[in-house]
Amino acid sequence: MKDILFEKVSKSFGDKVIFDQFDEQFPHGQVTMIMAPSGRGKTTLLSLILGLEKVDNGRILGIPDNISVAFQEDALCPQLSVLDNIRLALPQVEKAKIIDALCAVGLQGEQNTKAADLSGGMGRRVSVVRAMLHDAPLILLDEPFRGLDDKAKRELGAFISSHRGGRTLLFISHDAADYTLLGASKMVNL
Repeated sequence: MKDILFEKVSKSFGDKVIFDQFDEQFPHGQVTMIMAPSGRGKTTLLSLILGLEKVDNGRILGIPDNISVAFQEDALCPQLSVLDNIRLALPQVEKAKIIDALCAVGLQGEQNTKAADLSGGMGRRVSVVRAMLHDAPLILLDEPFRGLDDKAKRELGAFISSHRGGRTLLFISHDAADYTLLGASKMVNL
């Protein structure tokens, strides 16, 4: 995989300009934290990488075909159990590995709980576990620590770091302390 390069990228929604000739490099194999006030384009940046939005001008290079993502919304099927939500996306991952991952983020014994019955912080952890267990060279996490107390945040941070395996990770956060928590090497302020 190569670095991801934004070259003179422009993106607007109607009259609202999100990016105007935006240039940035996201280094291969590194952790990059993306910060900005609300409405400044953090989620749009991830959507451009994923191809969910198209650039108005400019180009983005180095995007792999296989990307793992935990969106801002947890995107869990409410009627399915925690285990089934993860296996739906990752049928090749062994049940024992999923249960071990859930235990590592403080969700031991929750594998059979329906997603509809999870708290917001629990759902967030399930979503991030699912993203981290996916074998993709690029991982995008949109506010992975939203709604978590300090203990859950530390557990999830340790899990993310131990399961990154040298892959490129871009994550959005509003808390500068998350830079150190995930061992980021670069911060991008939009």
